[in-house]
Amino acid sequence: MNVLILGSGGREHVLAKKMSQSKAISNLFIAPGNAGTAECGQNIAISATDFAAVAEICLSHQIDLILPGNEDPLVAGIVDFIAAHPQLNHIMVAGPSKAAAQLEGSKDFSKILMAKYQIPTAQFLTVTADNYEAGCAFLDQLSAPYVLKADGLAAGKGVLIIDDLAQAKSDLKDMLHGKFGQASAKVVIEEFLKGIELSAFVLADGEHYIMLPEAKDYKRIGVADTGLNTGGMGAVSPVPFADKAFMDKVEAEVVIPTLKGLQQEGIPYKGFLFIGLMNVDGQPKVIEYNCRMGDPETEVVIHRLNNDLLDLMVATCQGQLNKQTLSVNPQTAVTVFMVSGGYPEQFEKGYEITGLDKVKDSVVYHAGTTLKDNKVVTNGGRVIAVTSMGADISSALQHSMANAAIIQFENKYYRTDIGQDLL
Repeated sequence: MNVLILGSGGREHVLAKKMSQSKAISNLFIAPGNAGTAECGQNIAISATDFAAVAEICLSHQIDLILPGNEDPLVAGIVDFIAAHPQLNHIMVAGPSKAAAQLEGSKDFSKILMAKYQIPTAQFLTVTADNYEAGCAFLDQLSAPYVLKADGLAAGKGVLIIDDLAQAKSDLKDMLHGKFGQASAKVVIEEFLKGIELSAFVLADGEHYIMLPEAKDYKRIGVADTGLNTGGMGAVSPVPFADKAFMDKVEAEVVIPTLKGLQQEGIPYKGFLFIGLMNVDGQPKVIEYNCRMGDPETEVVIHRLNNDLLDLMVATCQGQLNKQTLSVNPQTAVTVFMVSGGYPEQFEKGYEITGLDKVKDSVVYHAGTTLKDNKVVTNGGRVIAVTSMGADISSALQHSMANAAIIQFENKYYRTDIGQDLL
Protein backbone atom coordinates (compact mmCIF):
# COMPACT_ATOMS: atom_id res chain seq x y z
CA MET A 1 0.00 0.00 0.00
CA ASN A 2 1.06 3.59 -0.63
CA VAL A 3 0.61 5.74 2.47
CA LEU A 4 0.70 9.53 2.96
CA ILE A 5 1.30 10.95 6.45
CA LEU A 6 0.45 14.65 6.92
CA GLY A 7 2.57 16.74 9.31
CA SER A 8 6.12 17.60 10.29
CA GLY A 9 6.58 17.10 14.04
CA GLY A 10 7.79 14.45 16.46
CA ARG A 11 4.43 12.70 16.34
CA GLU A 12 4.70 12.33 12.56
CA HIS A 13 8.23 10.88 12.81
CA VAL A 14 6.99 8.27 15.29
CA LEU A 15 4.07 7.37 13.00
CA ALA A 16 6.33 7.29 9.94
CA LYS A 17 8.93 5.10 11.63
CA LYS A 18 6.26 2.68 12.86
CA MET A 19 4.46 2.68 9.51
CA SER A 20 7.69 2.02 7.59
CA GLN A 21 8.06 -1.28 9.51
CA SER A 22 4.76 -2.66 8.12
CA LYS A 23 4.99 -5.69 5.85
CA ALA A 24 2.16 -4.26 3.76
CA ILE A 25 3.82 -0.90 2.99
CA SER A 26 4.92 -0.23 -0.58
CA ASN A 27 5.75 3.47 -0.50
CA LEU A 28 5.58 5.98 2.34
CA PHE A 29 5.31 9.74 1.83
CA ILE A 30 5.35 12.45 4.50
CA ALA A 31 4.15 15.99 3.84
CA PRO A 32 6.01 18.11 4.68
CA GLY A 33 8.01 15.90 7.11
CA ASN A 34 11.37 16.62 8.75
CA ALA A 35 14.94 15.28 8.77
CA GLY A 36 13.82 12.17 10.71
CA THR A 37 10.89 11.27 8.48
CA ALA A 38 13.23 11.51 5.47
CA GLU A 39 14.85 8.29 6.75
CA CYS A 40 11.45 6.51 6.81
CA GLY A 41 10.07 7.52 3.43
CA GLN A 42 9.96 10.42 0.98
CA ASN A 43 9.28 13.94 2.24
CA ILE A 44 7.11 16.16 0.04
CA ALA A 45 7.32 19.91 0.59
CA ILE A 46 3.64 20.87 0.75
CA SER A 47 1.44 22.16 3.55
CA ALA A 48 -0.78 19.57 5.24
CA THR A 49 -3.73 21.98 4.88
CA ASP A 50 -3.21 22.68 1.16
CA PHE A 51 -5.85 20.20 0.05
CA ALA A 52 -5.35 20.91 -3.65
CA ALA A 53 -1.67 19.98 -3.30
CA VAL A 54 -2.59 16.92 -1.22
CA ALA A 55 -4.96 15.84 -3.99
CA GLU A 56 -2.20 16.16 -6.60
CA ILE A 57 0.12 14.00 -4.46
CA CYS A 58 -2.61 11.39 -3.98
CA LEU A 59 -3.17 11.16 -7.73
CA SER A 60 0.48 11.20 -8.81
CA HIS A 61 1.64 8.68 -6.16
CA GLN A 62 -1.48 6.48 -6.17
CA ILE A 63 -2.07 6.88 -2.43
CA ASP A 64 -4.19 4.19 -0.74
CA LEU A 65 -4.32 5.59 2.79
CA ILE A 66 -3.85 9.03 4.38
CA LEU A 67 -2.88 9.40 8.05
CA PRO A 68 -3.22 13.03 9.24
CA GLY A 69 -0.80 13.54 12.13
CA ASN A 70 -1.99 16.86 13.56
CA GLU A 71 -5.34 18.54 14.05
CA ASP A 72 -5.20 21.27 11.39
CA PRO A 73 -6.12 19.20 8.30
CA LEU A 74 -8.73 17.25 10.31
CA VAL A 75 -10.48 20.34 11.67
CA ALA A 76 -10.29 21.87 8.17
CA GLY A 77 -12.09 18.80 6.77
CA ILE A 78 -9.52 16.62 4.95
CA VAL A 79 -11.70 13.51 5.51
CA ASP A 80 -14.75 15.18 3.93
CA PHE A 81 -12.64 16.63 1.08
CA ILE A 82 -11.28 13.21 0.10
CA ALA A 83 -14.71 11.53 0.43
CA ALA A 84 -16.29 14.13 -1.87
CA HIS A 85 -13.52 14.07 -4.51
CA PRO A 86 -14.59 11.94 -7.50
CA GLN A 87 -11.03 10.75 -8.22
CA LEU A 88 -9.95 10.26 -4.60
CA ASN A 89 -13.00 8.95 -2.74
CA HIS A 90 -11.59 5.39 -2.75
CA ILE A 91 -8.71 6.53 -0.51
CA MET A 92 -8.93 5.62 3.18
CA VAL A 93 -8.35 8.48 5.64
CA ALA A 94 -7.54 7.41 9.20
CA GLY A 95 -9.12 10.29 11.08
CA PRO A 96 -12.41 11.90 12.11
CA SER A 97 -14.73 13.90 9.84
CA LYS A 98 -14.85 17.68 10.11
CA ALA A 99 -17.98 17.38 12.28
CA ALA A 100 -16.32 14.88 14.66
CA ALA A 101 -13.08 16.91 14.75
CA GLN A 102 -15.07 19.69 16.42
CA LEU A 103 -14.22 17.82 19.61
CA GLU A 104 -10.89 19.65 19.34
CA GLY A 105 -11.85 22.45 16.96
CA SER A 106 -14.50 23.88 19.28
CA LYS A 107 -14.23 23.87 23.09
CA ASP A 108 -17.90 24.93 23.22
CA PHE A 109 -18.95 21.91 21.11
CA SER A 110 -17.05 19.49 23.33
CA LYS A 111 -18.40 20.98 26.59
CA ILE A 112 -21.99 20.85 25.31
CA LEU A 113 -21.46 17.19 24.35
CA MET A 114 -20.05 16.42 27.82
CA ALA A 115 -22.96 18.16 29.55
CA LYS A 116 -25.56 16.39 27.38
CA TYR A 117 -24.12 12.90 27.90
CA GLN A 118 -23.10 13.39 31.55
CA ILE A 119 -19.38 13.04 30.96
CA PRO A 120 -17.50 14.30 34.06
CA THR A 121 -15.84 17.68 33.50
CA ALA A 122 -15.42 21.12 35.08
CA GLN A 123 -18.48 23.37 35.31
CA PHE A 124 -18.42 25.97 32.54
CA LEU A 125 -20.07 28.84 30.70
CA THR A 126 -19.58 29.82 27.06
CA VAL A 127 -19.36 33.59 26.53
CA THR A 128 -19.47 35.89 23.51
CA ALA A 129 -19.18 39.67 23.29
CA ASP A 130 -22.99 39.76 23.63
CA ASN A 131 -23.09 38.16 27.08
CA TYR A 132 -19.82 39.43 28.57
CA GLU A 133 -21.63 40.55 31.75
CA ALA A 134 -22.96 37.02 32.28
CA GLY A 135 -19.37 35.81 31.94
CA CYS A 136 -18.25 38.22 34.65
CA ALA A 137 -21.08 37.06 36.92
CA PHE A 138 -20.02 33.44 36.38
CA LEU A 139 -16.42 34.34 37.27
CA ASP A 140 -17.73 35.93 40.49
CA GLN A 141 -19.15 32.52 41.49
CA LEU A 142 -15.84 30.68 40.96
CA SER A 143 -12.76 30.48 43.14
CA ALA A 144 -9.30 31.41 41.85
CA PRO A 145 -7.52 30.48 39.68
CA TYR A 146 -9.81 31.23 36.72
CA VAL A 147 -9.61 29.31 33.44
CA LEU A 148 -10.38 30.99 30.10
CA LYS A 149 -10.28 28.93 26.89
CA ALA A 150 -10.59 30.23 23.34
CA ASP A 151 -13.30 28.21 21.61
CA GLY A 152 -11.29 27.58 18.43
CA LEU A 153 -7.77 26.48 17.57
CA ALA A 154 -5.16 29.00 18.72
CA ALA A 155 -1.88 27.16 18.07
CA GLY A 156 -1.78 25.88 21.64
CA LYS A 157 -1.87 29.39 23.11
CA GLY A 158 -5.62 29.84 23.66
CA VAL A 159 -5.85 28.85 27.36
CA LEU A 160 -5.28 31.38 30.15
CA ILE A 161 -5.12 30.52 33.86
CA ILE A 162 -5.39 33.68 35.96
CA ASP A 163 -5.16 34.12 39.73
CA ASP A 164 -6.75 37.59 40.00
CA LEU A 165 -10.51 38.08 39.42
CA ALA A 166 -10.22 41.61 37.97
CA GLN A 167 -7.45 40.43 35.63
CA ALA A 168 -9.61 37.47 34.54
CA LYS A 169 -12.44 39.83 33.59
CA SER A 170 -10.03 42.07 31.70
CA ASP A 171 -8.46 39.10 29.87
CA LEU A 172 -11.94 37.80 29.02
CA LYS A 173 -12.77 41.12 27.35
CA ASP A 174 -9.45 41.10 25.45
CA MET A 175 -10.07 37.53 24.22
CA LEU A 176 -13.60 38.36 23.03
CA HIS A 177 -12.22 41.34 21.15
CA GLY A 178 -9.61 39.46 19.16
CA LYS A 179 -6.68 38.56 21.43
CA PHE A 180 -6.54 35.16 19.66
CA GLY A 181 -8.28 36.29 16.49
CA GLN A 182 -11.46 34.49 15.46
CA ALA A 183 -10.54 31.56 17.77
CA SER A 184 -11.61 33.60 20.82
CA ALA A 185 -14.82 35.11 19.42
CA LYS A 186 -16.30 32.61 21.87
CA VAL A 187 -14.61 31.90 25.22
CA VAL A 188 -15.31 28.97 27.54
CA ILE A 189 -14.93 29.89 31.23
CA GLU A 190 -14.22 26.86 33.41
CA GLU A 191 -13.77 26.11 37.06
CA PHE A 192 -10.17 25.16 37.89
CA LEU A 193 -9.69 21.46 38.61
CA LYS A 194 -7.08 20.45 41.19
CA GLY A 195 -5.45 17.06 40.70
CA ILE A 196 -2.88 15.23 38.59
CA GLU A 197 -3.10 15.18 34.80
CA LEU A 198 -3.25 12.09 32.61
CA SER A 199 -3.63 11.54 28.86
CA ALA A 200 -5.86 8.68 27.70
CA PHE A 201 -5.85 7.47 24.09
CA VAL A 202 -8.46 5.61 22.07
CA LEU A 203 -8.51 4.25 18.54
CA ALA A 204 -12.08 4.17 17.18
CA ASP A 205 -13.61 2.97 13.91
CA GLY A 206 -17.08 4.50 14.18
CA GLU A 207 -18.53 1.50 16.00
CA HIS A 208 -15.72 -0.32 17.85
CA TYR A 209 -12.77 1.03 19.80
CA ILE A 210 -9.46 0.00 21.36
CA MET A 211 -7.98 1.58 24.47
CA LEU A 212 -4.33 2.48 23.83
CA PRO A 213 -1.72 2.86 26.62
CA GLU A 214 -2.09 5.95 28.78
CA ALA A 215 0.66 8.56 29.27
CA LYS A 216 1.56 11.61 31.34
CA ASP A 217 3.24 14.57 29.68
CA TYR A 218 5.13 17.53 31.13
CA LYS A 219 4.20 20.96 29.79
CA ARG A 220 6.28 23.39 31.87
CA ILE A 221 9.71 24.45 30.60
CA GLY A 222 11.42 24.20 33.99
CA VAL A 223 12.37 21.41 36.38
CA ALA A 224 9.68 20.60 38.99
CA ASP A 225 6.98 21.96 36.64
CA THR A 226 8.04 25.60 36.82
CA GLY A 227 8.09 28.35 34.21
CA LEU A 228 6.13 28.81 31.00
CA ASN A 229 3.94 26.23 29.30
CA THR A 230 5.36 24.51 26.21
CA GLY A 231 4.17 22.02 23.63
CA GLY A 232 5.56 19.31 25.93
CA MET A 233 8.99 18.65 27.45
CA GLY A 234 8.62 14.90 27.89
CA ALA A 235 6.27 12.04 28.65
CA VAL A 236 5.98 8.71 30.49
CA SER A 237 3.97 5.55 29.77
CA PRO A 238 2.57 3.62 31.58
CA VAL A 239 1.51 5.89 34.46
CA PRO A 240 1.76 4.25 37.92
CA PHE A 241 -1.38 5.80 39.43
CA ALA A 242 -3.49 4.88 36.38
CA ASP A 243 -4.16 1.33 37.55
CA LYS A 244 -6.81 -0.97 36.07
CA ALA A 245 -9.52 0.27 38.42
CA PHE A 246 -8.92 3.91 37.42
CA MET A 247 -8.66 3.17 33.68
CA ASP A 248 -11.84 1.05 33.85
CA LYS A 249 -13.54 4.13 35.30
CA VAL A 250 -12.14 6.27 32.45
CA GLU A 251 -13.48 3.79 29.91
CA ALA A 252 -16.94 3.49 31.50
CA GLU A 253 -17.50 7.15 32.44
CA VAL A 254 -15.66 8.95 29.64
CA VAL A 255 -14.74 6.86 26.60
CA ILE A 256 -17.99 4.93 26.09
CA PRO A 257 -20.36 7.91 26.67
CA THR A 258 -18.22 10.12 24.39
CA LEU A 259 -18.26 7.67 21.47
CA LYS A 260 -21.91 6.72 21.99
CA GLY A 261 -22.88 10.38 22.35
CA LEU A 262 -21.23 11.24 19.05
CA GLN A 263 -23.02 8.29 17.40
CA GLN A 264 -26.34 9.57 18.71
CA GLU A 265 -25.50 13.00 17.30
CA GLY A 266 -25.03 11.35 13.90
CA ILE A 267 -21.27 11.88 13.79
CA PRO A 268 -19.53 8.54 14.47
CA TYR A 269 -15.87 8.96 15.38
CA LYS A 270 -13.04 7.34 13.41
CA GLY A 271 -9.35 7.66 14.21
CA PHE A 272 -7.21 8.51 17.22
CA LEU A 273 -8.94 10.26 20.12
CA PHE A 274 -6.84 11.95 22.81
CA ILE A 275 -8.61 12.63 26.12
CA GLY A 276 -6.88 15.03 28.49
CA LEU A 277 -7.95 14.07 32.01
CA MET A 278 -7.55 15.30 35.56
CA ASN A 279 -7.48 12.70 38.33
CA VAL A 280 -9.45 14.54 41.02
CA ASP A 281 -9.35 12.45 44.21
CA GLY A 282 -9.55 9.24 42.19
CA GLN A 283 -12.28 10.50 39.84
CA PRO A 284 -11.46 11.18 36.15
CA LYS A 285 -12.64 14.53 34.78
CA VAL A 286 -12.18 15.63 31.16
CA ILE A 287 -10.07 18.74 30.55
CA GLU A 288 -10.12 18.52 26.76
CA TYR A 289 -10.39 16.28 23.72
CA ASN A 290 -7.96 16.23 20.81
CA CYS A 291 -8.86 14.62 17.48
CA ARG A 292 -5.38 13.07 17.02
CA MET A 293 -2.50 11.66 19.07
CA GLY A 294 -0.63 13.96 21.46
CA ASP A 295 2.95 15.09 21.09
CA PRO A 296 5.13 14.16 23.11
CA GLU A 297 2.81 11.33 24.20
CA THR A 298 3.01 9.61 20.80
CA GLU A 299 6.74 9.17 21.41
CA VAL A 300 5.95 6.83 24.32
CA VAL A 301 2.48 5.41 23.48
CA ILE A 302 3.06 4.35 19.86
CA HIS A 303 6.66 3.45 20.78
CA ARG A 304 5.28 0.74 23.13
CA LEU A 305 2.96 -0.83 20.53
CA ASN A 306 4.00 -4.14 18.99
CA ASN A 307 1.20 -4.05 16.39
CA ASP A 308 1.59 -3.33 12.70
CA LEU A 309 0.42 0.31 12.51
CA LEU A 310 -0.81 0.00 8.93
CA ASP A 311 -3.01 -2.96 9.91
CA LEU A 312 -4.53 -0.88 12.72
CA MET A 313 -5.16 2.10 10.41
CA VAL A 314 -6.82 -0.04 7.73
CA ALA A 315 -9.01 -1.70 10.39
CA THR A 316 -9.93 1.77 11.67
CA CYS A 317 -11.00 2.93 8.21
CA GLN A 318 -12.89 -0.29 7.45
CA GLY A 319 -14.74 -0.53 10.78
CA GLN A 320 -12.94 -3.72 11.79
CA LEU A 321 -11.07 -2.84 14.98
CA ASN A 322 -13.02 -5.62 16.71
CA LYS A 323 -10.84 -8.04 14.73
CA GLN A 324 -7.61 -6.51 16.06
CA THR A 325 -5.84 -7.46 19.31
CA LEU A 326 -3.58 -4.83 20.82
CA SER A 327 -0.08 -5.93 21.84
CA VAL A 328 1.80 -3.57 24.18
CA ASN A 329 5.36 -3.76 25.51
CA PRO A 330 4.96 -3.92 29.32
CA GLN A 331 8.17 -1.96 29.91
CA THR A 332 8.17 1.75 30.74
CA ALA A 333 8.89 4.32 28.03
CA VAL A 334 10.23 7.79 28.87
CA THR A 335 10.79 10.51 26.30
CA VAL A 336 12.81 13.67 26.95
CA PHE A 337 12.49 16.64 24.60
CA MET A 338 15.58 18.61 23.68
CA VAL A 339 14.57 22.17 22.81
CA SER A 340 16.14 25.34 21.42
CA GLY A 341 17.45 27.84 23.97
CA GLY A 342 14.85 30.56 24.61
CA TYR A 343 11.88 28.31 23.77
CA PRO A 344 8.91 28.74 24.27
CA GLU A 345 9.67 32.40 23.62
CA GLN A 346 12.29 33.68 21.16
CA PHE A 347 14.75 31.12 19.80
CA GLU A 348 17.07 30.72 16.81
CA LYS A 349 17.04 28.03 14.10
CA GLY A 350 19.62 26.57 11.75
CA TYR A 351 22.13 25.07 14.20
CA GLU A 352 23.77 21.79 13.19
CA ILE A 353 22.84 18.76 15.32
CA THR A 354 25.66 16.29 15.99
CA GLY A 355 26.01 13.04 17.94
CA LEU A 356 22.88 11.41 16.52
CA ASP A 357 24.99 8.51 15.20
CA LYS A 358 26.40 7.87 18.70
CA VAL A 359 23.04 7.24 20.40
CA LYS A 360 22.65 3.79 22.00
CA ASP A 361 19.79 2.21 23.97
CA SER A 362 17.37 4.99 22.89
CA VAL A 363 15.40 5.99 19.80
CA VAL A 364 15.67 9.55 18.54
CA TYR A 365 12.50 11.11 17.12
CA HIS A 366 12.87 14.34 15.15
CA ALA A 367 10.43 17.23 15.64
CA GLY A 368 11.89 20.64 14.75
CA THR A 369 14.62 19.52 12.35
CA THR A 370 15.38 19.85 8.65
CA LEU A 371 18.15 18.92 6.22
CA LYS A 372 20.49 21.65 4.99
CA ASP A 373 23.59 20.87 2.89
CA ASN A 374 23.19 17.20 3.90
CA LYS A 375 23.37 18.15 7.57
CA VAL A 376 20.60 17.86 10.18
CA VAL A 377 19.87 21.32 11.61
CA THR A 378 17.42 22.77 14.13
CA ASN A 379 14.18 24.09 12.64
CA GLY A 380 11.87 24.67 15.60
CA GLY A 381 11.49 25.15 19.34
CA ARG A 382 11.09 21.50 20.22
CA VAL A 383 13.89 19.80 18.29
CA ILE A 384 14.53 16.17 19.27
CA ALA A 385 12.72 13.64 21.46
CA VAL A 386 14.91 10.94 23.03
CA THR A 387 12.79 7.90 23.89
CA SER A 388 14.03 4.97 25.98
CA MET A 389 12.60 1.79 27.46
CA GLY A 390 13.35 0.39 30.88
CA ALA A 391 12.05 -1.83 33.66
CA ASP A 392 10.87 1.32 35.43
CA ILE A 393 10.79 5.12 35.05
CA SER A 394 14.24 5.65 36.58
CA SER A 395 16.08 3.21 34.28
CA ALA A 396 14.31 4.49 31.16
CA LEU A 397 15.03 8.11 32.13
CA GLN A 398 18.70 7.24 32.73
CA HIS A 399 19.07 6.04 29.12
CA SER A 400 17.37 9.16 27.76
CA MET A 401 19.52 11.46 29.91
CA ALA A 402 22.74 9.75 28.79
CA ASN A 403 21.85 10.17 25.12
CA ALA A 404 20.56 13.73 25.51
CA ALA A 405 24.04 14.55 26.82
CA ILE A 406 25.62 13.04 23.68
CA ILE A 407 23.43 14.91 21.16
CA GLN A 408 24.76 18.43 20.61
CA PHE A 409 23.42 21.66 19.14
CA GLU A 410 23.85 25.32 20.04
CA ASN A 411 21.90 26.43 23.15
CA LYS A 412 20.27 23.01 23.69
CA TYR A 413 18.10 22.57 26.77
CA TYR A 414 16.11 19.70 28.31
CA ARG A 415 14.47 18.81 31.60
CA THR A 416 16.23 16.24 33.77
CA ASP A 417 13.22 15.30 35.95
CA ILE A 418 10.68 13.77 33.56
CA GLY A 419 8.62 11.20 35.49
CA GLN A 420 10.31 11.88 38.82
CA ASP A 421 7.06 13.10 40.40
CA LEU A 422 5.57 9.65 39.80
CA LEU A 423 8.22 7.73 41.76
